[in-house]
Amino acid sequence: MSAGAAEADLSGDELEALELIRETGGIHQSDFWKELDISSRKGSRIAEKLADLGLIEREETVYDGHNTYHLEPAPRDLDFSLLMAGDMLSPFIGEEEVNHNSDAFSQWLMNLAYEE
Repeated sequence: MSAGAAEADLSGDELEALELIRETGGIHQSDFWKELDISSRKGSRIAEKLADLGLIEREETVYDGHNTYHLEPAPRDLDFSLLMAGDMLSPFIGEEEVNHNSDAFSQWLMNLAYEE
């Protein structure tokens, strides 16, 4: 099951939990349920479900002298093909200002048009 499909089946609390983990880049489970203002039992169940779906990684650790888990977002598969036109990378990558009249941009657009 893809990450997008797995996320579509999550409850509101589970989506909020996943967003918290992604925003923080990682959080200890003992802080996780407190941030969400839910019981530790419910927090554990949510974390287990997210880990089982492959949306987060859950690793045992010791934090403030207590056994807990560290929850981190799972790496996502990114689709870089959206940035490509044939074998040309988008001229927008790495540029602060894009010149829409540039030859590189025009050629990239033409490659997009000819792909379809």
